[in-house]
Amino acid sequence: MSSTPTTEQVNAALATVQDPEIHRPITDLDMVKSVEIADGGVVNVGIYLTVAGCPMKGRIESDVTNAVSKVAGVTGVNVELDVMSDEQRKALQTKLKGGQEDKEIPFAKPNSLTKVYAVASGKGGVGKSSVTVNLAAAMADLGHKVGVVDADIYGHSVPRMLGVSGHPTKVEDMIMPPTSHGIKVISVGMFTQGNQPVVWRGPMLHRALQQFLSDVFWGDLDILLMDLPPGTGDIAISVAQLLPSAEILVVTTPQQAAAEVAERAGAISGQTHQRVAGVIENMSYFVTPGTGERTHLFGEGGGQRVADGLTQSLGAQVPLLGQVPLDMRLRESSDEGQPLVLSEPSTDASQVLSGIAGDLVGKPRGLSGMQLGVTPIGGGR
Repeated sequence: MSSTPTTEQVNAALATVQDPEIHRPITDLDMVKSVEIADGGVVNVGIYLTVAGCPMKGRIESDVTNAVSKVAGVTGVNVELDVMSDEQRKALQTKLKGGQEDKEIPFAKPNSLTKVYAVASGKGGVGKSSVTVNLAAAMADLGHKVGVVDADIYGHSVPRMLGVSGHPTKVEDMIMPPTSHGIKVISVGMFTQGNQPVVWRGPMLHRALQQFLSDVFWGDLDILLMDLPPGTGDIAISVAQLLPSAEILVVTTPQQAAAEVAERAGAISGQTHQRVAGVIENMSYFVTPGTGERTHLFGEGGGQRVADGLTQSLGAQVPLLGQVPLDMRLRESSDEGQPLVLSEPSTDASQVLSGIAGDLVGKPRGLSGMQLGVTPIGGGR
């Protein structure tokens, strides 16, 4: 004869269920409304959704049912969904922001442990976005918590390249970003109808970027990648103002004309006082199938010229981080929403991109060198 499950056992099971968007246990988020255990081991669970029409309600209901069903003595699970009140949502927002009521950019705080990389290029068509998404996927695959801001306002393409199918969910004035391949993503394309162009001027662009950084609930990220528009326009200046500690990654091709323009994009850091983390040369060469022969379709040496030029003009060493070969599969995987570093990690392009990602993330975060704010009790000697 099986024993009757207890409320404590059911609550312990519910603590293993995470909200799909916030990625924290529903018990911590006060989403459990009620737990009732009826005769015969049937458990009735009431769950609060953050908003009406929550796109993840089916997932939450399924996860709750599966978790509670595993408790010994449970013979059936009924899940009743409700919606949080305005007061409950405000309380949730305050909890997620650590008690902070005012809007702030967490990555701009002096004690932030998140590495921020702004991926820039001098001109379009050099593969900046595909490099960004593959770096993000490789970093996430290494076990890091990664977010991507698609700040390429006019040419936003990151959601498609990462296969993002969901939409952001609004909780009060906080935005929950969709996740794909373990990467949190936000893009202006998620807030426009169809394939409509974004016709905004400087102040609106600045405000949009500010909202992406302050209103989106990113959680505890290790890495934030920002895919910037080509050139040195409003967005690049706004990034420098909002996130002065962000480091710049310059993407170019080997072509002389592209390299000259890319160098100008990196040189803006001399005025904004940002660090250039390095240069990535994309479409460096084409490897002929079968023979392994390399053909330099777009010339040679552009990436190194950019790195050398920036080193000289900025007075600080700017390395060439890697040379990514031209591979049709890189384009095809981006169109399919499956980053090449995940779908075909053994390709030369994947190997180079994964190597760059590993160099950029460095060692996992730790407490070494951090001030813990601990003071001795009793005065000491």
